[in-house]
Amino acid sequence: MKKKIAFITGITGQDGSYLAELLLEKNYIVHGMKRKSSSFNTQRIDHIYENKKYKKKFFLHYGDMSDSLRVLNLINSIRPHEIYNLAAQSHVATSFEIPEYTSDVNALGALRILEAIRRLNLIKKTRFYQASSSELFGKIQEKSQSENTPFYPLSPYAISKLYAFWITKNYRESFKIYACNGILFNHESPRRGETFVTRKITLGLNRIALGLERCLYLGNLYSLRDWGHARDYAIMQWKILQQKKPEDYVVATGKQYSVKFFVERCCKYLGIKIKWVGKGLNEKGVVAHVDKNSKIKLKKNAVIIRVNKQYFRPLDVKNLIGNSKKAQKKLGWNPDRKIENLIKEMMVSDRKEILNSIKKY
Repeated sequence: MKKKIAFITGITGQDGSYLAELLLEKNYIVHGMKRKSSSFNTQRIDHIYENKKYKKKFFLHYGDMSDSLRVLNLINSIRPHEIYNLAAQSHVATSFEIPEYTSDVNALGALRILEAIRRLNLIKKTRFYQASSSELFGKIQEKSQSENTPFYPLSPYAISKLYAFWITKNYRESFKIYACNGILFNHESPRRGETFVTRKITLGLNRIALGLERCLYLGNLYSLRDWGHARDYAIMQWKILQQKKPEDYVVATGKQYSVKFFVERCCKYLGIKIKWVGKGLNEKGVVAHVDKNSKIKLKKNAVIIRVNKQYFRPLDVKNLIGNSKKAQKKLGWNPDRKIENLIKEMMVSDRKEILNSIKKY
């Protein structure tokens, strides 16, 4: 039996790296597309690329989701059994600043892949996964969001992802392409980008604990999110394409936490007890107590968290929690990593990264 061939766009991102590891473990041949950059941007997959046992199983190609011809030619040369479209301009706040680029990559990028599958007569061979987002739900219409919850996107990012969702569904119904949407709620890991709030918190608090920074500046402390682990979600991306019938799935833990909760748990890991004073833009996170065994030199009442208006979005999604009963029933979805374990993993990883960067200098 021939090995399955997979093509992953956005392979250098958090999800792409975990998915590549998973597929290689399952003996796939994995091709990934990455953008050409003047700086190295492959740190999440270097351990795979440099591993000799994957020399004939793992391949990287330059490309961009805004380049129709390159996307078509890559798919034609690879002729994959499975395509995972993970590439995106994925930062919500940034999408308000570059809405046209966000739409070109996120919305039309999905269309370019689907058109390639159709034009290259790969409909019977190739299965397509579109990385959708809980941001589609935006202005909440139901207490918890399922596949049947109405969409109400609140950012250019979410709107671009909404187009990608519907064009995937449309090509599935119009041309019988095996095409699925995975509506994944927030999923984090040590490989999360540094501009995302969870990673910003774990990096910032580690730097404060090491005496490298004094204060961490955040936006809305009361935003509620359903946070899972990216490694668990990579497994679900693969499972979605292994079913007999192509369908769309919500993937979420069903548990919800605030940004403030995330901060408090990170502080607790460090041995810091934090108290909150003030309201609105004047709310602050103040050191109430430091565990003597932590060896952290922070004075009592030191302000280590402040709110900064510049980190608020023009329109903010305040409350997301997923209902993944369909995925639980049909895909056997059962996330096994708790929020406390996720936080510990991220905190340990970022401390090591910071210390290693200090040693270099």
